[in-house]
Amino acid sequence: QVQLVESGGGLVQDGGSLRLSCAASGLIFSNFNMGWFRQAPGREREFVARISWSGSTTEYADSVKGRFTISRANAKNTVYLQMNSLKPEDAAVYYCSAIRWTMTTTRWENYDYWGQGTQVTVSS
Repeated sequence: QVQLVESGGGLVQDGGSLRLSCAASGLIFSNFNMGWFRQAPGREREFVARISWSGSTTEYADSVKGRFTISRANAKNTVYLQMNSLKPEDAAVYYCSAIRWTMTTTRWENYDYWGQGTQVTVSS
């Protein structure tokens, strides 16, 4: 009964901003590190950002560093991805994922739970 539900995707212009949200249920949210991944058509799923169970540690892919910010609100069981200065190459389906707090990884294969994804389209 674990569920991760992404929202906030849509169409934005090159250079625009978007904030994604991921609402979690069916798990003790603070026991999990959280991550965002993305997948474009014909491409492998790639790591975007991760955040530790407490929010004290964050990690970003080089391609988004300085433009994206991951955060979490444990009281709301929600993780966010603020995306600024969006580029056409950022267009993808973005997935929220959860992994036990003892695990530190950017490999999607190791994550335990996944949302359904939300589409981000960036016009050029």
